[in-house]
Amino acid sequence: MDTSILSVQNVCPVFASRIFSQPINWDIKEGEHWAIIGPNGAGKSRLIDIVMGKHALRTGEIRCRNGAKISEIAKYVAFTNIYTFVDVSRSYYQQRWNTGDQQTAPFVRDVFARANAEEGVGDKLTALFGVNEWMDKRINMLSSGELRKTLIVLSLLSKPRVLILDNPYIGLDAESRCVLNEMFDRLACLEKVQIVAVVSNPSDVPPITTRVLPVKDGLLLPPRNCEGFLKDESFMGELFDKKFPEIGFPSGNESGSSDFENVLVFKNVRIKYGNRTILEKLNWTMRRGEKWLLQGENGSGKSTLLSLIFCDNPQSYANDITLFDRKRGAGQSIWEVKSRIGFVSPELTTYYRKNITCLEVVASGFFDIIGSPRSSNARQQNLALQWMRMLGIEYLKEASFLNVSTGERQLVLLARAFVKKPDLLIMDEPLHGLDMNHKIRVNNIISAYCSPEKSLIYVTHYDNEIPPVVNRRMTLKKQD
Repeated sequence: MDTSILSVQNVCPVFASRIFSQPINWDIKEGEHWAIIGPNGAGKSRLIDIVMGKHALRTGEIRCRNGAKISEIAKYVAFTNIYTFVDVSRSYYQQRWNTGDQQTAPFVRDVFARANAEEGVGDKLTALFGVNEWMDKRINMLSSGELRKTLIVLSLLSKPRVLILDNPYIGLDAESRCVLNEMFDRLACLEKVQIVAVVSNPSDVPPITTRVLPVKDGLLLPPRNCEGFLKDESFMGELFDKKFPEIGFPSGNESGSSDFENVLVFKNVRIKYGNRTILEKLNWTMRRGEKWLLQGENGSGKSTLLSLIFCDNPQSYANDITLFDRKRGAGQSIWEVKSRIGFVSPELTTYYRKNITCLEVVASGFFDIIGSPRSSNARQQNLALQWMRMLGIEYLKEASFLNVSTGERQLVLLARAFVKKPDLLIMDEPLHGLDMNHKIRVNNIISAYCSPEKSLIYVTHYDNEIPPVVNRRMTLKKQD
């Protein structure tokens, strides 16, 4: 008896010669929970796009049980799903902080109202995931962790047979990761939902996983039992084998002269939106050369705090804030401040929606613009290319940013943050979507870059991702 829920049979997409060198075969059988795993750029995201019908097939077919359409049995959740609710073409990154400019984005409660879930189903899921706490927020005001939980719950309302999740744990604090694992167990037992997680690290394989599909260099390796895969360190070493060039920073460009004593001084900072208080009486002094870890559960205000430092939040003018020894509102332009800061955050990906090359995205770091290209000169392009080479992504220089994988986009944005050799690095979840070798590489680059004169603010929910150069800690708590 055929127990397949979804079957990919001898599929060759039209672009097979560029991505997949052999026909694709893969079966999801009843009761199986899969992890698709491999290094950044291996082809995992493209495989899911093929399965979900986003690419024309040259040969082969994709079959679903009882002749169903793939869209009827499978749901795919990725961080970029926010595009479904927000017209990013008419939005800009700083919009979430400008309360008068948020009107184009719907409230979370309105998004759920349009989902047409069965009576009571939505209430149970939103309560379990804590989504009720931000029902009155606009969708573009959610933190990365809040957005991820919201998208997962929305996908579950249609009761999919197969739920495909792109890096499900990214952006979630420890408590939320436990809640997600409990949800997987409940879905499997009560709703008969089968989980497929697309991950770049063995540590991100969900506990519920029974089967693993390794992918490397556009090749689907033989499926393996999950327990055996996780114990086979030799195989995992081969799967994630990657050779990087030695770390050597490009010369010839410096953002500032380090003519300051304090990176920032916050005195009794208070941020409030309507009836919601995000930050209350926050005091913080960061001196030049210090390396800080910024922590806090989802929704505790980390993104809001960073928006004050990077001059994206207009409420900074209503507070006592000094950046690089100059008080906000005393004549220093936001572009002067930004010129000293290299910034990366998961949300940046959302606002690059034009068809521009990865090299252009990296070069945009010279101008502190987000989403649109600006003409760069030969020297700037050469520096951008050198940073791409150091991160092992020079091969992406002519590729469209929209067509590369989640991990590759993160590497491009990291190169963008370093390109002007800033005085301060703000690394908001910098290892978002990276495989284990790239995580080590990026943290080594961060540590090597942060000389005694350079400063760092590092945000992560994972203690094992904290670079050894970090020597100070700030922990935010949710306001009541």
